[in-house]
Amino acid sequence: MLDEHLALRLKALRLEHGLSLEQLAGRSGVSRATLSRLENAEVSPTTAVLGQLCTAYGLTLTRLLHSVEASFPAQVPRSAQQLWADPVLAFTRRSVSPPSRALAGEVIESQLGPGVDIRYESSPRPGLEHHLLMLDGELQLWVEGQHHRLGVGDCLRYRLWGSSRFLSGSAGARYLLFLV
Repeated sequence: MLDEHLALRLKALRLEHGLSLEQLAGRSGVSRATLSRLENAEVSPTTAVLGQLCTAYGLTLTRLLHSVEASFPAQVPRSAQQLWADPVLAFTRRSVSPPSRALAGEVIESQLGPGVDIRYESSPRPGLEHHLLMLDGELQLWVEGQHHRLGVGDCLRYRLWGSSRFLSGSAGARYLLFLV
């Protein structure tokens, strides 16, 4: 069900921005054929493809995923927190505190399997404020080329203007990410 709603939202976003499939392909780096299959819910998007589309639209991944839902309650029980998984990368993302038009921030719990390497070419929104709190495991993170090693309890705060890279340790990594 999420894939169908996401497909409709992806098409709506493209049309809201007045883009053809060809124009969006040029802007996002995602092929025209893949975009068409995504919009028709013929395939499920990967983390990388969603990241590229989010960058093209100036959205965070969580904001895109939650834009397929109508409204958000004040209390979000764990059972109601949207979970998105990329089984190829052993990457899960739970929206602990989903984005809302009335709130400036959102909270995401992410879990990476051992040795997962995720790269983002640019920020979904230039200057997006991040606060990353490590819960379990180890994580190496490159923010615009600057390298950081994080262990349990460590916090990394930054504004993202360019590229980032996440590399989990041999036991994986679980962290909370606060986006403002």
